[in-house]
Amino acid sequence: MKPPVDSKDYADSAVRAVVFDVDGTLADTERDGHRPAFNAAFKESGLDWDWSVELYGELLAITGGKERIRHFMEKYVPAELGRSGLDDWIAGLHRVKTKHYVSLLESGGIPLRPGVARLIQHLRDRNIKIAIATTTTPENVTALLRSALGEDSPGWFDVIGAGDIVPRKKPEPDIYHWVLEQLGLPAEQCMAIEDSENGLKASLAAGLDTLVTVSDYTRSQDFRGASAVLSDLGEPTQPFTVLEGGVPQSGWVDVELLLKLKA
Repeated sequence: MKPPVDSKDYADSAVRAVVFDVDGTLADTERDGHRPAFNAAFKESGLDWDWSVELYGELLAITGGKERIRHFMEKYVPAELGRSGLDDWIAGLHRVKTKHYVSLLESGGIPLRPGVARLIQHLRDRNIKIAIATTTTPENVTALLRSALGEDSPGWFDVIGAGDIVPRKKPEPDIYHWVLEQLGLPAEQCMAIEDSENGLKASLAAGLDTLVTVSDYTRSQDFRGASAVLSDLGEPTQPFTVLEGGVPQSGWVDVELLLKLKA
């Protein structure tokens, strides 16, 4: 069974834009992407640090890669905080990590989550704007999109808010405020899709109704305030599982379902 094809223009509907988080939302990038890239950067830089699956899950409470490195140093290797030019050193280490992460993406090692490519195309077909609000670097975003959706896919997005474009990262709402300003739309006409408690706090604080699709690292987090919590976006051959919320239909997320969640 295929999702229904409908050429209806939703530009004047209650959902004029959908704003996606990236890590854990578009793809399960954290455990098998960012974590091994950090470890590869540590090794290349002559460090004996190793972030296990369990430790990285703990570190994810801190948003932003550079911020995560600093937090790890403060908690586990405080002697390293005496390095000369610490901020620049952390930024350099993070650049090495980004290089390894992009290489992993380019090898096709990180596929999109169920329903992501389908929903993005569905929104484009119906003239719904699409945007990104993430704390990961712009290079990481474009590498993921190009590897999974094609070379031209970053241009499909009306706005990409990423990295250090705002000073305060999630759970602060700054990145969402910036994206909304660039879109020229009020929060009431937009919907966010997130996978984490920090992301949900950020989107809700910016006034966006938010759909959560949990990832391996986040499924036990607190998602109070979400419009619904699902296993993923679903496919016709792989329906989502409803974890929280009154979802009025089963199967896959499309514009009609998003409108019902905002009703």
